[in-house]
Amino acid sequence: MMVRHYRPVRAAELQRIAGMDFCPRPANAGPLALSANCDRTMTPSVLILNGPNLNLLGTRQPEVYGRATLADIERDCRAKADTLGLAVDFRQSNGEGTLIDWIHAARGTHAGIVLNAGAYTHTSIAIMDAISSVELPVIEVHLSNIHRREPFRHQSYISKVAVGMICGFGPFGYQIALEAIANHLGIATPRGTA
Repeated sequence: MMVRHYRPVRAAELQRIAGMDFCPRPANAGPLALSANCDRTMTPSVLILNGPNLNLLGTRQPEVYGRATLADIERDCRAKADTLGLAVDFRQSNGEGTLIDWIHAARGTHAGIVLNAGAYTHTSIAIMDAISSVELPVIEVHLSNIHRREPFRHQSYISKVAVGMICGFGPFGYQIALEAIANHLGIATPRGTA
């Protein structure tokens, strides 16, 4: 099996790969500054995908996953993305095929993917292959620390093709993942800082 190792992507390369039209901030410039010849018509977008049973967050095993709902996580992700200068497309499906279709459709639309594949993390070679095929950076996220749980949860097919994995931080892990993907894309200066 071929494992891809991703390197940081700069704006011009990201535009070429993903068809994005955005400009990074010039070095040593304020957080809202654009280069003089920049036509910023599109904010880089991150697809946040949630797999099976995550629609039940807040009521399903709150001792493991906490009391935050998926709507709470989406709200917090949108707020965090705004501070990072990112747009988000937040989705959930219990179906493996739907997740794969969304991953395929991300190419040319999104700059990267944050993925909580739920139980598919441990079983889906098809999702792993879909990630490899779109050649976008993926950050894997889990609410619980999968390495402190049952042995079958220690295996992740997603991590074999992801830039990195964040687990065990509850809903805050999604915000960490957004910071990580923004940093990986070279656009990580939060608005309001510089």
